[in-house]
Amino acid sequence: MILEIILATTLAPVEVDPVRQAVLCAEVGFSRSVENQDFDAFKSFLDPEVRFVTGRISRGPEEVGQGWAGFFTPDAAKMRWRPAIVEVVANGTLAISRGPYRLTSISDDGQVRETWGTFNSTWRLNSDGTWQVLFDAGGDHGMTPTPEEIEVLNGEPDCS
Repeated sequence: MILEIILATTLAPVEVDPVRQAVLCAEVGFSRSVENQDFDAFKSFLDPEVRFVTGRISRGPEEVGQGWAGFFTPDAAKMRWRPAIVEVVANGTLAISRGPYRLTSISDDGQVRETWGTFNSTWRLNSDGTWQVLFDAGGDHGMTPTPEEIEVLNGEPDCS
């Protein structure tokens, strides 16, 4: 009897919230646009009212695009991020995603350097049914990642 309960519990299908999954996959697609150096795809994830908050505030897709253009050059530092947390408001039109990012660059002396941090993205569901980034900020630049954060970043969610 106990074995049946354990098997039933461990084999029960996990229900995935489709709205949360859509935001998660939008975030992964956003990261992949940078990983693949696809500037047009990157810009397609930007809400018309987007704000990126770093050392300064970039307002609008044009300004954000200018600020990120350096990631789309042949010798650019590589950036990758993945959401560890995704939360959606009850009406399903706003969401937040948060997780680790890794910036990999080559120093002047040829050494590979990794810098880790945490990103926060606020997503808005637009009238055409697409999720776009409304607010984005990174922090903890230079942190030491936990094993869980490394696992999240190296994972590939099912976004097929």
